[in-house]
Amino acid sequence: MKTFSATPDDIHHEWLIVDAQDVPLGRLASEVAQLIRGKHKPTFTPHMDVGDFVIVINAEKVRLTGKKLDGKTYFKYTGYMGHETHTTARNMMAKHPDRVIEKAVFGMLPKTSLAKQHLRGKLKVYAGAEHPHAAQQPKPYTVQSSTQKVSA
Repeated sequence: MKTFSATPDDIHHEWLIVDAQDVPLGRLASEVAQLIRGKHKPTFTPHMDVGDFVIVINAEKVRLTGKKLDGKTYFKYTGYMGHETHTTARNMMAKHPDRVIEKAVFGMLPKTSLAKQHLRGKLKVYAGAEHPHAAQQPKPYTVQSSTQKVSA
């Protein structure tokens, strides 16, 4: 047996559309990160860009469970002493709901040189249901959100 390694001829990118309405943020981010990397494909190669393009719509309607709206903070540092800001998830959702999903997906990607390329080029996040990528004919993708509790 030989290990398969994808070549540029083997790579085929698709466009997928994901609706984030009432989906938990972490569950959405982990599935989108796998789609962007291409781990769902049998031709997955870690050092090659074999993933798909992902369009996330309804980012403003993503669900944060528990007390994360007020307890979760996003950290930003300008580079000057004392100029660090902490923004709550509630404020971030009000101003930039797309950045909440982008930061969550980036946290799920490995910290390699491909991670920023994946995020910048393959992830398109929109707050509402409208998107300008109709010409790419994206296929719908449903996130596996299991909200059923397992009885012990």
